[in-house]
Amino acid sequence: SHIAAIAAGNNGIPVRMHGYEFGKASGMAPRARIAVYKVLYRLFGGYVSDVVAAIDQAVQDGVDILNLSVGPNSPPTATRTTFLNPFDAALLSAVKAGVFVAQAAGNGGPFPKTLVSFSPWITTVAAGVDDRRYKNHLILGNGKRIAGLGVSPATHGNKSFGLISATDALLGSSSTKYSALDCQRPELLNKRKVQGKILLCGYSFNYISGTASIKKVSQTAKSLGAAGFVVAVEDSYPGTKFDPVPVNIPGILITDVSKTKDLIDYYNSSTTRDWAGRATAFQATVGIADGLAPTLFNSAPQVALFSSRGPDVKDFSFQDADVLKPDILAPGNLIWSAWAPNGTDEANYAGEGFAMMSGTSMAAPHIAGIAALIKQKYPKWSPSAIKSALMTTANTIDKGSHPLRAQQYSTSEMMTLARATPFDYGSGAVNPKAALDPGLVLDATHQDYITFLCSIPDVDPSEVSNITGSRCGSGPKGQRPYDLNIPSITVSQLKGIQTVKRTVTNVADEAETYTIMTRMSPEIALDVSPPALTVLPGSSREITVTLTTRSVTGTYSFGEITMKGDRRHLVRIPVVAMGFK
Repeated sequence: SHIAAIAAGNNGIPVRMHGYEFGKASGMAPRARIAVYKVLYRLFGGYVSDVVAAIDQAVQDGVDILNLSVGPNSPPTATRTTFLNPFDAALLSAVKAGVFVAQAAGNGGPFPKTLVSFSPWITTVAAGVDDRRYKNHLILGNGKRIAGLGVSPATHGNKSFGLISATDALLGSSSTKYSALDCQRPELLNKRKVQGKILLCGYSFNYISGTASIKKVSQTAKSLGAAGFVVAVEDSYPGTKFDPVPVNIPGILITDVSKTKDLIDYYNSSTTRDWAGRATAFQATVGIADGLAPTLFNSAPQVALFSSRGPDVKDFSFQDADVLKPDILAPGNLIWSAWAPNGTDEANYAGEGFAMMSGTSMAAPHIAGIAALIKQKYPKWSPSAIKSALMTTANTIDKGSHPLRAQQYSTSEMMTLARATPFDYGSGAVNPKAALDPGLVLDATHQDYITFLCSIPDVDPSEVSNITGSRCGSGPKGQRPYDLNIPSITVSQLKGIQTVKRTVTNVADEAETYTIMTRMSPEIALDVSPPALTVLPGSSREITVTLTTRSVTGTYSFGEITMKGDRRHLVRIPVVAMGFK
């Protein structure tokens, strides 16, 4: 429901939860028709054979766009190259039938080579953090402010209330049998002690495994008559994604372990205990601020921490491929969309009609829906032309006019921001309006993809023909993988000088003259000829790109080719290369 509504949900639908309206939501292509194919099951996942059957069925049913918010667990071992795995081979057949394919990049970031989508005929989508963030804070009785996550109302009258820890509110010997600290079971806690106070709960592994939820804490606190709740993370769980959860009473999650220590120190120093350690008087007070309204930031979009990163790999031994992945960045963090009230995937949204979710699974349907709009405007375009329109018009600067940045881990596992590269965002952040009028496209046919597969070093030609039904040898001789006519250039081993060609086709309704400029890291020289060209409507022209290794650094160099039209179009092609002598 969530993913389908992102791609094609109705326009301007008020998102209401707990009596509060969070704004109006719209799918990318509200009038598109939706078909959903079930291939995965909760906790278990699914089989690749089921996914392949669904892809074939969808193509047979006549879909125009396929969205795959799924991917294999790791690069395939059964085929010599990642591009011939059953997933990608089935999708190549879909593209041959004229179906555009968007696939989630994967959620293995921010580490390199974590993508689960490999092939150039697929549009691989990375997840961006947009300008809307939900923040909240706790005000302690000693004047300290502690930042946290909580999409919740403020404590009544913006006042402070007494704080009581779940461990100090236990009934009898409950603690021996159950952990009451995560506040999932109200019957373990003393209502008389908790009533009118803020309940302090601990964050345990149960939240990560899905057996505990913030929603359940809010229900516990409400049933005990608490004024609100605080859930505090005492131990760090590396790789855990903390997303804010909308709740109907004042509540906050403190994710910073050092801030939790400040809170617990304050609580302990304000609580009187008897000789046996039992609490006899509670003097700690806290207030929870209003966290219902989002804060808007100019440093957006950013590449989300969890979004899988390139470089792309061509085989199970993780050898670098001459294909840029991901292809494009789309919103994938804290995305509001439809939710099935009887859905069991996320305990925090059980019974709700909307949910706010994060993942490249949420980014891919943005691209699928925008592709549907392009397909509607240009029904005869091939999937590769649609992909080219999306990529060549993407943005590499944020709302604040700075280069895009990517969330990364620092050495101490704290989140930092670093300048993003094409391995984070592909060609950049999607720009739907520009994609509907790209000026030029770089198109590729099914035969071009077969030639690409046959050009991969060490590929088995019989494997190509067995899997695709097309034989090697019918395409041009001496092709290299990076000769495929896609809107990016990636040379993983640039030895000396290499020449690459790209063909651009004018899809606008008038002739346009383009001036060509290049920008590249100093280790690699990037030249393009001709320096300018005029392309007539419906005609194609070829550009020749020369890459030269100036110095060997053992790392990738990044740059771009920009084609600026004399009417209104701007076409960008990212260039990635690693120099060798």
